[in-house]
Amino acid sequence: MKLYGHGLKLILAMGFLCGTINWAQADATNPTSDLKGASDNAQVKRYDGSFIVSYEKFSFTDFSVPLAPLKASENTEERDSMNNSVFAPEKKLDVEGALTRITYVTPAERSPLEVLRNYEDEITAAKGEILFECKSEGCGGDATRSASGGGGDMSLMMQFFHEADLKDAAFSNGACALTSHIKDQRFFAAKLSAADGDTYVTVQTYTLLDDLYCKELNGRTIALVHVLEPKSRDKKMVVVGAKEMASSLGSQGSISLYGIYFDTDKAELKAESAPTLKEIAGLLESDPKLSVIIVGHTDNQGKFAYNADLSGKRAAAVKKDLVSTYKIKADRLTTAGAGMMAPVASNDNEEGRAKNRRVVLVKLN
Repeated sequence: MKLYGHGLKLILAMGFLCGTINWAQADATNPTSDLKGASDNAQVKRYDGSFIVSYEKFSFTDFSVPLAPLKASENTEERDSMNNSVFAPEKKLDVEGALTRITYVTPAERSPLEVLRNYEDEITAAKGEILFECKSEGCGGDATRSASGGGGDMSLMMQFFHEADLKDAAFSNGACALTSHIKDQRFFAAKLSAADGDTYVTVQTYTLLDDLYCKELNGRTIALVHVLEPKSRDKKMVVVGAKEMASSLGSQGSISLYGIYFDTDKAELKAESAPTLKEIAGLLESDPKLSVIIVGHTDNQGKFAYNADLSGKRAAAVKKDLVSTYKIKADRLTTAGAGMMAPVASNDNEEGRAKNRRVVLVKLN
């Protein structure tokens, strides 16, 4: 199990006192080169003199762009995966595409504001649009936390990832940059428009605070940059045939289908759903006595009530198409929306969230 942040620091500090642990070689260092394999995104330049200390690319994923300060959940008992009180922006934009996440350590004696303004200048020069901007407590949530820890209020960074999602080794420059305490947080979200689609950029700058294993970076300004570029996802899901559906309904009573597609936050069926809908129709035509429940499922992105309603509307859209296009009798189809209530994988990463976004057929009789 990976541990980051101050909880692990306390454990290791106790080991040092006992003379049983020597982690000196794992401490943060003053970076003089980029992390191996990392590079700038072509859409957004780096602040001069900065070095990349954490880097990750996703060929296709979803990404939420905050467009308003974080607000506490109306359900005061709601917690995220790290037992933090849930905070979320009242307004956001959910987009999909190719995502690059880059973390830079900027030169000494550069303030978060100075670095942020330079990034804004680049966006403006590229004729981009600043969609939202905030600083410190005005961003909402806990403005002293990065991605680390549990049991408190969510931070702005936790809208994008938690420390458990990081691949950086404990006390490496990347882990230190993203899991230490922070101050003077600055943030903006922007859009770069182009003929082939919109690119979304978020930049978060802040001062890193640490006097233990990350002390080499204490007081340095960190720049966390996300770039979401337009890209069509690869369509590699094998269409489940009617015979396989019948077999699963007979042996398990249900089957999960991933070949039914909707745009983010929409309940209108996409054209590429047709092959799977045709197989569902074939299943029902082959057994005139069969009736099913069509259950829509979502991941945990967004509020509970919203996802429950959206998943119900998506299930209804499937029923409507089966009735109108394939002439299946409506009384053989019951619809329901489970929202985020029945995950089959972790919602803490995109791979798991993709498995949770599905339509399930349940045998009714």
